[in-house]
Amino acid sequence: MNQRALHHDVTTSSETAAQVSADGTIRLTAAQAVVRYLAAQRVETEDGTGTEPLFGGVFAIFGHGNVAGLGEALYQYRNELPTYRAHNEQAMAHSAIAFAKAHFRRRMMAVTTSIGPGATNLVTAAALAHVNRLPVLLLPGDVFVSRAPDPVLQQVEDFHDGGISANDAFKPVSRYFDRIVHPAQLLNALPRAIRVLTDAALCGPVTLAMPQDVQAAAYDYPAGFFAPRVVKLHAPAPVEHELDEALAMLRNAKQPMIVAGGGVLYGRATDALKAFATRYGIPVAETQAGKSALAWDDPLNLGSLGVTGSPGANDIAHDADCVLAVGTRLQDFTTGSNTLFTQAQVIGINANAFDAIKHRGCIVQADARLALIALSSRLEGWRADAAWTSRAQQRAGEWRDIVQKLTHAPQDVAGKRVLPYDADVIGAVQRSSTRSTTDDIVVCAAGTLPAELHKLWRAGRPGAYHVEYGYSCMGYEIAGGLGAKLARPEREVIVMVGDGSYLMMNSEIATSVMLGAKLIVVVLDNRGYGCIARLQQACGGAPFNNMFDDCVQGAPGAPHIDFAAHARAMGAQAEHVGNVQELEAAMQRARAADRTYLVCIDTDAARTTDEGGWWWEVAVPEVSQREGVRKARADYEAHISARGKDNE
Repeated sequence: MNQRALHHDVTTSSETAAQVSADGTIRLTAAQAVVRYLAAQRVETEDGTGTEPLFGGVFAIFGHGNVAGLGEALYQYRNELPTYRAHNEQAMAHSAIAFAKAHFRRRMMAVTTSIGPGATNLVTAAALAHVNRLPVLLLPGDVFVSRAPDPVLQQVEDFHDGGISANDAFKPVSRYFDRIVHPAQLLNALPRAIRVLTDAALCGPVTLAMPQDVQAAAYDYPAGFFAPRVVKLHAPAPVEHELDEALAMLRNAKQPMIVAGGGVLYGRATDALKAFATRYGIPVAETQAGKSALAWDDPLNLGSLGVTGSPGANDIAHDADCVLAVGTRLQDFTTGSNTLFTQAQVIGINANAFDAIKHRGCIVQADARLALIALSSRLEGWRADAAWTSRAQQRAGEWRDIVQKLTHAPQDVAGKRVLPYDADVIGAVQRSSTRSTTDDIVVCAAGTLPAELHKLWRAGRPGAYHVEYGYSCMGYEIAGGLGAKLARPEREVIVMVGDGSYLMMNSEIATSVMLGAKLIVVVLDNRGYGCIARLQQACGGAPFNNMFDDCVQGAPGAPHIDFAAHARAMGAQAEHVGNVQELEAAMQRARAADRTYLVCIDTDAARTTDEGGWWWEVAVPEVSQREGVRKARADYEAHISARGKDNE
């Protein structure tokens, strides 16, 4: 992989140099101004000893809506801001988002497409970034501001509003949206965009729609606008009255627990979390986004929480009298659809007030690290009840033993082929390297695997667990793995993906090969959408339209897909293995390979890890001819009734 491209320095070549006029302005097209401005943004390195580019580059798929304007500008400034070609617009945006996630929102990427389908293919990715509070700059082409050639190729015409284009679809899923109708508008729009992208409270996708004629139009910009600038990531400090309320609540607590969300990682608060939990004897459970905030073998780490939670974490949460929700959105999988810790008082520590205010708790709107340090300095003389801490540590130890048992190498059953399930595969992947817990980054997003990984993957280092479970977007996995590898080229990035997600989006295998960004892709083939098939039947439904065997088929029947052959066709090395022992050996070969390597294994669609879990609200029909649905509805109503009583 070209490391220079990914860790580039701002240089000015004769090709990109532009003449500054006597009045201190520089004449550039709007597209050139965007690219030059992005290239000038810097950020402190992780160790604080220097600076590096804020933007790691631009993913681009060119079309008539951006090739002449932004395409020419990106070529002109290719040494300052590298451009990467991808194979699918949504996928390349996922890669850009994953790059930012792997950098804990400290660095990011931009994405540009043409108008029409190229632009709207980004909308799903924008929603993903919005839900996960992750930064990405989207630069879709747009129709002509002049409207002289209307309707142009791929233009969506609104019959009631001539100012609407397909890019208006970005508005609900952008934290900041602007349509650039004049080059001078960039003098305001670009600083606003950078502020949103780097503000912990505002962070999310930014869309600057770029009409074709405006991209090519020139303007005399102040030269100082493009001076290199070190961007300071904005993190709000806690205010005294909110701290006082939280401290009073904590001092009255005997059985507190911490729910660690993604904000702990993004706020670089992992050391502060460990110090706070250890000092005051408070057990910690992790959300999907927060997993790896505390090492898997820390005595106070209860593991995953909620619907995909460990038995100990859920037991402690159900008995806690105070929950510190640090940097978490408290989505339904974390709270068990608001049934898991209804008895507890909640302290919401979050840079985003919208998230901090959830569960009607005490609010500390602040950066996670600053809030934990401030609370710790004021809690002297208080500590969680010793019996509570001891109980939590015991439950944490019990869970580590269960994980070891569930992920150990399975024993062969004489004369019988037993399909492995996800826990067996996870165990084999991690056993294939003694440094897996610290050196690997596992990437996943949808299906059964996020639940199993949340429970069973052992993450020993911040960022070792990269699962997109806010939007849980099928198809994120391989593209996200590419972004994680571009961000962390020294790490082994292991994409774990089901056959369903693989078939939805896999083209960035070819991109990873082209860029020399090696991935290990482990495909678990259960011949269908196994996760939803189980949910369907748990709600009383008949097996229908999820597994290959349960869907409408023509005379040839459902295909038996050779995923290894498919990956080889895109330039990767690949193999199909017959059992867990073969998988472990194949993983050794994959780790030694010099390019992307795919390993496929057939798995059991019905089996999951029984230990742990909690109720999740999925509405069951009130009326059905099926007895199974009626029984599921009765169970559903019982849970709803119990939740109502808990919240009284």
